[in-house]
Amino acid sequence: MRADFVDAQPYGSGHINDTYCAWYDQAGIRIRYIHQRINHHIFKDPASLMENIERVTAHSLARLLDQDHPEARRRTLTVLPGLDGKPYVIDREGNFWRTYPFIERARGYDEIRTNLQAEQAAKSFGEFQKLAADLGGNRLNETIPNFHHTPKRLQALQEAIASDSFGRARNCQPEIEFALSRATDCRKVTDLIAAGVIPERVTHNDTKLNNVLLDDVTSEGVCVIDLDTTMPGSVLYDFGDMVRTATPTTREDETDLSLINIRLDRFDALVRGYVDSAASFLNRAEIDHLAFSGKLLTLECGIRFLTDYLQGDTYFKTKRPGHNLDRCRSQFAMVKAIEENLERMEEMVQVAAGSDKIVAAA
Repeated sequence: MRADFVDAQPYGSGHINDTYCAWYDQAGIRIRYIHQRINHHIFKDPASLMENIERVTAHSLARLLDQDHPEARRRTLTVLPGLDGKPYVIDREGNFWRTYPFIERARGYDEIRTNLQAEQAAKSFGEFQKLAADLGGNRLNETIPNFHHTPKRLQALQEAIASDSFGRARNCQPEIEFALSRATDCRKVTDLIAAGVIPERVTHNDTKLNNVLLDDVTSEGVCVIDLDTTMPGSVLYDFGDMVRTATPTTREDETDLSLINIRLDRFDALVRGYVDSAASFLNRAEIDHLAFSGKLLTLECGIRFLTDYLQGDTYFKTKRPGHNLDRCRSQFAMVKAIEENLERMEEMVQVAAGSDKIVAAA
């Protein structure tokens, strides 16, 4: 059925793609859609990216319909094809556009205010992974190769230290030593994947909690959004980044390191929500490394900030001199806080993932 265009306005708080909410009139009923122009400077192969998204969302919808879920079409994004059947449209300037039906009565929060919101968001990411766990066919495309390959991130840091193109290494010797002393941690998950102990799965890879829409009334997690980095990975990368972004007591670039700690109550909420939906397909090794994954992803992010600082601040946007070094120091202080609380965090994981919940453990 055709609809008549009414109006469109910029939408959301994303910094990469251009997003618009558009209103249409369909037989007297106002309906909304999301139109997005994909940033092809960041994502060099939009067609492969959209192939991933279309495959994962179509599979998820089929799974939900098979389950007779009463809100199947609200629980996953749906890619609307162009007239040629492709999951995108290319305009006259060569820009790639995609369209999704608007998910009504739900929204994302740039700042999670309650543990219930954190729990529901984590549960939604677990549900997203579960729906895609049996995706068949060819391996998904890697939209950003080696995105969470921490040893390669450490290697890039070592190369930046060696070249020291901007003469900044002398300003951050403690941070350099901190990162290099944790080389074994950097290899832990990639070694387990290479050994076949931890499987490769379909993962989101950008699990900020504002990438989950929460119901306006109940705060229940409704739909995972922003699927540009959906590709092969480890569930530990997804859960670890939830911990990194949701549990600190301060903002990402806090300069008073004495204020930086981990909120164990927030970590517990994340674990309970995630395990509630994901335990049915996780194996024992994945569960046993959930707490460690928070340390790993925080360490990786700090390494990336430090590398960018040494390379002249070419990747992350900065607002002041030394901003990336401040971010690095904040992340490394968070790593210390996790290390100090790791035993308690592992206990929380084991309580949440009682043996009666673990189906796939081997």
